[in-house]
Amino acid sequence: MPELRRVAVNGVELNVALAGAGPAVLLLHGFPHTWQVWTDVMAGLSGRHRVIAPDLRGFGASGPAAGGYDAGTLAEDAAALLAALGVSSAAVVAVDAGTPPAFLLAMRHPGLVRRLVVMESLLGRLPGAEDFLSDGPPWWFGFHAAAPGLAETVLEGNEAAYVDWFLRAGTLGDGVRPDIRDAFVRAYTGREALSRAFSYYRALPESAAQIERAVGTARLTVPTMALGARPVGSALERQLRPVTDDLTGHVIEDCGHIIPLHRPEALLALVRPFLAGYDTRRTPSSAQRAGR
Repeated sequence: MPELRRVAVNGVELNVALAGAGPAVLLLHGFPHTWQVWTDVMAGLSGRHRVIAPDLRGFGASGPAAGGYDAGTLAEDAAALLAALGVSSAAVVAVDAGTPPAFLLAMRHPGLVRRLVVMESLLGRLPGAEDFLSDGPPWWFGFHAAAPGLAETVLEGNEAAYVDWFLRAGTLGDGVRPDIRDAFVRAYTGREALSRAFSYYRALPESAAQIERAVGTARLTVPTMALGARPVGSALERQLRPVTDDLTGHVIEDCGHIIPLHRPEALLALVRPFLAGYDTRRTPSSAQRAGR
């Protein structure tokens, strides 16, 4: 079992799961997840890596925050967390809502982020996702971002059914293990918990502007892997292609949106060799064979 630790960063206390030893890997979750979305991935990486999986600010067991749910602030939370843990460089792996903060972390701190893996998300308004967005963004984006308090009022008392819908849809109907499902439901039950989660969606315009400013002044130089499944597919890779120097893309077949829970072994089969180029204990020829 991972060690759970409370770490104060940027005025908020983060709940952080830690496992293993070796080169650091930071894992950033999305909605409606907590660090437990990485349970199988942590087990698969901790033999060679120091794995760090926080609950994002205001999510899960992390402390509440009145603001700071934009991608830029979440990126600085991640940088401060690594500093607090004494980590000078890390690979970063992110899914869903964790992807924009991971991207900005790599753009702003390329010396800190040695390798970047992002999956099943979009990066603001960057070109490349037009086909995916041809019928508009997913319906819950507008619902969550509607007038503050509306979604919370509608959902309060029905959180379990709402979370279950995302878990079934995100695994193509397979669902997730009861212990992980129950952890997610607990994390998103109650008006305040819902409000904090929806604050991320309400900050999306600010996050999109931050991403546009970042790519307007610099390129992503960190070796990057973009992974897709259903429904995002290759849209994230297409967004990244024009602004990234070293990009690898894959779409995992027969896999739902919650890749770390639905197809963890397929994910690890791609991530392990990619991270091998970051593991400085290996020989140069091993890094080359891993696709560096």
